[in-house]
Amino acid sequence: MGIFSKPTFTSEKKRDVPEGLWQKCPSCGEVIHTLELRRNQSVCPKCDHHFTIGAGERLTQLLDEQSFTEHDADMVSVDTLKFTGMASYTDRLKSYQRKTGLKDAVITGIGAIEGRGVAIAVMDFNFIAATMGSVVGEKLARIIECGTRDRLPVIIVSASGGARMYEGVLSLMQMAKTCGALALHAKARLPYISILTHPTTGGVSASFATVGDVILAEPKAMIGFAGPRVIRETTHQDLPPGFQTSEFLEEHGLVDLIVHRKKMRDTLSHLIGHFAPPVKA
Repeated sequence: MGIFSKPTFTSEKKRDVPEGLWQKCPSCGEVIHTLELRRNQSVCPKCDHHFTIGAGERLTQLLDEQSFTEHDADMVSVDTLKFTGMASYTDRLKSYQRKTGLKDAVITGIGAIEGRGVAIAVMDFNFIAATMGSVVGEKLARIIECGTRDRLPVIIVSASGGARMYEGVLSLMQMAKTCGALALHAKARLPYISILTHPTTGGVSASFATVGDVILAEPKAMIGFAGPRVIRETTHQDLPPGFQTSEFLEEHGLVDLIVHRKKMRDTLSHLIGHFAPPVKA
């Protein structure tokens, strides 16, 4: 007989903690209740880290309540190139459509900011890293053309991993298509405001994201074409501190203004007030 008795174990399970109730800040490590984070517009209350947010939440933050009308909501991508790999492109699309509730990586439509109409597009990084395929490019081009036709300012909120490899050259064509639509918008003497969020990279950063009349960026967002590792291995050079951050790019002239998420709506309203004609009574 042993000197110490064995502890008694019970089969009773601990009370389950709902999944997603808490979020850990990737910058400072602070554990934040999801409700508190939402009330703070998905910004860490301790270190001001801007969490990645979905297109729907972004639209709610920027636009007047119940002012948004979505365009091309049912447009979906097809596997034109019959891409095969670890998973087919079609299966991957269906998987992300189930996970996110989106048809593709951008939501476009007409809304209002402080009563002024805007044509707006918001990319959603949760859908295949918001890569730009044919549907993303087509939806962007159409909303830009709609803004030109109705003489509205265009706002595009970018967050993307770049061109969508599953669509090959068809994806790269969207760079020219979107920039062509913006060139006609500029020719009509109408404003285009580009908002860069974390991360904005690849073909998106090399096309419509960086040709705005005014380019805004959220704090500490990663913005660039290739990643730092690729650039370092290609050039064999040490990169400057803070390379490819919004602060670095503001200092070097690509970004016009870094705007905190809580001030983005007011900043847009102020800019549109300068660019757009007065609101009719």
